[in-house]
Amino acid sequence: MSEMGGTASTGTLGEVIPFLGVDFDYMSEDETLRWVERQLARPGFSYVVTPNVDHVVRLHKKGRVADVFDEAYDKADLLVCDSRVLSRLAKFSNLRLGVVPGSDLTATMVTRGGRWNRVAVVGGNREVWDVLARDYPQYDWVFHEPPFGVLHNADARQEIRRFVEEADADIVFFAIGAPQSELCCLEIKKAGKARGVALCTGASLEFLAGIKSRAPHWLQRLGMEWIYRLSCEPTRLWRRYLVEGPKILLIWLRWKP
Repeated sequence: MSEMGGTASTGTLGEVIPFLGVDFDYMSEDETLRWVERQLARPGFSYVVTPNVDHVVRLHKKGRVADVFDEAYDKADLLVCDSRVLSRLAKFSNLRLGVVPGSDLTATMVTRGGRWNRVAVVGGNREVWDVLARDYPQYDWVFHEPPFGVLHNADARQEIRRFVEEADADIVFFAIGAPQSELCCLEIKKAGKARGVALCTGASLEFLAGIKSRAPHWLQRLGMEWIYRLSCEPTRLWRRYLVEGPKILLIWLRWKP
């Protein structure tokens, strides 16, 4: 993470914009897709992270998990803003982040296609996999369902690493949440045996498969998609949105020049 303060941003595509301790890459969705295609022409493994409010709050906590998350972000090849809330806070600091929601990016990659044929998925379940394989047969899909608790299970992460290495996929979608998705990507990159581009996408594939529904577009544009998600999964998400999420305001006030 960067510790730089708020300097004016021109909003130039490809510009690195330090904000709240994260070095965001200013990208449109189309530019992000072009970046992925360029990476696929290169050897090795790279990964994309999509910082949102929850991620930034986690990064500012103390402890081993935050340190691991920080390193995973530091070694990421592309960081594009997933949050309209972060984008608006940045605007108040005279910065332009742009927004590339991970769910939109995932949907565009799968529905529009590109220079990728073999697609691997880490996470999800048989219901999601069956829909993806049925609705998008143009791809050679491979799937891996790790156990719960990947963050603290080194053996499970090793199995994920081997799966990605053996899958030899062009694109790898990580659907096991943060920070375990980012940690797995970091370890795979360090091992140096895999190839392709990985994206840490959260619930994006569940939205694409219709297993979960997204908020109406007007709520998304207002940056209030979290209200809809909270109403759909209150037991799982109440703490993230009602306890942890508001801490972003204090983080921003302390950072704001």
